[in-house]
Amino acid sequence: MTGPRDLTDVTDLTGLSAESAVQLYDRYLDSLIAVREEQREEHERGLIAQLDDIEAELLYLRIRRLRPARVVEIGALHGWSTTWILRALRDNGEGRLLSMDLLDAAPYTVPRELSRRWTFRKGDARTLRRDWVSDTDYLLIDAEHTGSFARWYLSEVMPGLRTGVEVAVHDVFHRRRPLPWSEGAALLSWLERRRFPQFTASRAAAPDIHERISQFRRKAGLTRPLHRGHRNPMVFFRIGPGAPHGRSH
Repeated sequence: MTGPRDLTDVTDLTGLSAESAVQLYDRYLDSLIAVREEQREEHERGLIAQLDDIEAELLYLRIRRLRPARVVEIGALHGWSTTWILRALRDNGEGRLLSMDLLDAAPYTVPRELSRRWTFRKGDARTLRRDWVSDTDYLLIDAEHTGSFARWYLSEVMPGLRTGVEVAVHDVFHRRRPLPWSEGAALLSWLERRRFPQFTASRAAAPDIHERISQFRRKAGLTRPLHRGHRNPMVFFRIGPGAPHGRSH
């Protein structure tokens, strides 16, 4: 496997905006339409859909745009986000995915034709070896949604990520603000202290962004849902320069 990418030359270091998200939809629309149909077929065969549609599409589109050599996923569960990521890597023609989960359901559901770019580790990410941190190019976290778990990855994982790495964390913005002492509250506090911009298409927290993306999706014919959810609570951010190392407080 090749070494980690130099991510410092990525022009959109400060993160997404509604317009840049729409531009990604427009740029990769044909591929996205094809992937949505592949995901629909997987869902109809029994794969449980977990991410809401817009956040799943943004995850796919960001990976297409950034072309990461190594994606890491903490929390694969049944493999819905896993297959979205693997299809993005396939369509890029490069990159690998490492997934970790307490359960080993995903290896039974991820299509074999996608798995050549994939490594799965069963276990708790907090106790598994962390040989992946320093050369991660893109990180998705969708695991134990507790304040204590957030404090673990904020203190033990984030300081080891390189400048420019994009991180996506699920289940943050189910409402306008996360509940106190939750994973989302801990994460947002950490971002605010470091002045790292964050982006969400959450209907509750960013209704204008949600509507702008929804307008484009309606015009593009992306109206038949894959997942019944419509909250899209995922938050996206980039690791900026000068991130403090050491433990999070």
